[in-house]
Amino acid sequence: MDSSEQNLAEEDAAIALLRWYADMGVDEAVAASPADLRSWGAKPPPPRQRAAAPAAASTPVFKPSEAALPADEAVTAAQKIAAGCDSFEALEAAVKEFDGCPLKAGAHNTVFADGAPGADLLVIGEAPGRDEDRLGKPFVGRAGQLLDRMLAAIGRDRAQNTLISNVIYWRPPGNRTPSQTETAICRPFVDRLIELTAPKAVLLAGGAPMQALLGVTGIMRARGVWREIETASGARYPALPIFHPAFLLRQPANKRLAWADLLTLQKRLMED
Repeated sequence: MDSSEQNLAEEDAAIALLRWYADMGVDEAVAASPADLRSWGAKPPPPRQRAAAPAAASTPVFKPSEAALPADEAVTAAQKIAAGCDSFEALEAAVKEFDGCPLKAGAHNTVFADGAPGADLLVIGEAPGRDEDRLGKPFVGRAGQLLDRMLAAIGRDRAQNTLISNVIYWRPPGNRTPSQTETAICRPFVDRLIELTAPKAVLLAGGAPMQALLGVTGIMRARGVWREIETASGARYPALPIFHPAFLLRQPANKRLAWADLLTLQKRLMED
C-alpha cells in the first residue's frame, strides 16, 4: 500500500469513527462551526471541510491525562479524601478538586449539589445532563423542573428543606449511562455526603442511583418500597426509589404511581 492509499484508508477510518460517535449520541461540537456527519458521502470531504478549527475556549475537549490513576487507585484515593472531609463545604471543595474520575476531563462543571445541606430530605439522581453541566447545578432542565413541582406537592423546596445531588458529578459524553467504574470512583463521596448531612430519608430518582446505592435493579418493581443504604462506615439510612422525572416526562401515565410514592415519602418525613 503506497502512502496515498494509506492516507485514504486512515481518512475513511476517521470518518467511520465520527459517524459512530453521532450514532452513540455525541451532541457537542468542538469546532468553530457544526458539520452534518450524516451528509458525508462514501468519499472523504475536501480538506477545507475536514480540517477542524481550534476549539472554542469555553468548550471542554476530552483529553485523557497520561497520568490518570488506574480505577482501583482512583477509588482508594476517593475513599481517603472523602473520609478526611468533616463538613459539607469541605466535601464539596474536595469533589471539585478531585481529578480521579475521567469524566471530569470532558465536562464544563463539577455538579455536586444544590439546596439546603441541613435538610432532612436528600434527593439523589444519576448524573448531570447538558443543562446541569452548563449551570453547575443538578436537576435544572425539564426533568429538574418537574422534580421541583413534585417536591412542592408535598411541601418541599430545594431552597429550604431539600438537598439534591447525583451519584456522578460530571456529565457523561452524550448523556450515556455512567459505567460501573465511574460510579465506583464517585461512590465514596456519595457515602460521605449522606453521612455528613444525615437525612431522615433519601429519595433515589431512577434506576441508576437505586442500583448504585442499593444494588437493586428493576425500578418498576422496586419503586415505592423502603430500603436501606449502607455507607462504607456501616451507617444505614432509609431510602425510597422513585421514577426519574425524565421517565415521567416520557411516560406521564406513571405519574399516579409517582404521586403514591411521594405520599409515602411525606408520611416518613412527618414521623417523629
